[in-house]
Amino acid sequence: MKPRNDRRITVGALMLLLVAAAGFSMASDDVGTEKENLMKTFPNLRVDSFRESPLKGLYEITAGEQVFYFSPEGYLFFGEIWTKEGKNLTAEMREKVAAERIKNLPLDKALKIGNGPKKVIEFTDPDCPYCRKVNNLLSKRTDVTRYVYFVPLRKIHPDAEKKARYILSQPDRDKAFHDVFAGALDGKPISVTDGTQQQQLEEMEKIATGLGVRGTPALWIEGAHVNGADIQRITGLLDKGKEVSKQESR
Repeated sequence: MKPRNDRRITVGALMLLLVAAAGFSMASDDVGTEKENLMKTFPNLRVDSFRESPLKGLYEITAGEQVFYFSPEGYLFFGEIWTKEGKNLTAEMREKVAAERIKNLPLDKALKIGNGPKKVIEFTDPDCPYCRKVNNLLSKRTDVTRYVYFVPLRKIHPDAEKKARYILSQPDRDKAFHDVFAGALDGKPISVTDGTQQQQLEEMEKIATGLGVRGTPALWIEGAHVNGADIQRITGLLDKGKEVSKQESR
């Protein structure tokens, strides 16, 4: 019986040793080494950044607007990580990635409207009713500088591309923009020569794609993202500084 007990003790000790070794290995994982393993396993994968994820044992990858995960066992995971408090950590990372890219956007490629102190970056479609709703709000404010990128949704708004090119081709782009978004050209023939401002429009759409913009309107107000015509949030972000000033003056 004694030899059997010794054998059980030895096996148990060995199992504990293996568990401890696995834990030590996981704790001492080198991010650089795991990134090399990733690229060996998926050599054609685009990787913009690679870091430890909030979930132990997984690594977080960002590629363009996508956020996904890699296991050292050689698996990729596409999905979202939520905390027990209901916080979407994956969505938060996407927001951070987009916010960082917003800082480096080529604003010289955008249509600039206004000269107020607050910066608003817009991705918009001339025939999108929600975009027009946002424009109706922003056009009444004198405290904003708008940087507009056109993203014509051709499948549902067949005239949007032509209207965007019309705006970009006019000597007074500001006036043309407001005329189009007010509906002045709706149902009317739009005179735009083939190829006019096509390159600039394509550059705008390329910027939108790189940022992960899939629909309109999409806005960044002083760096904060607003998806859709959320008028209450847009107004709140624009008035945020005013509220602080009021409290300081009391």
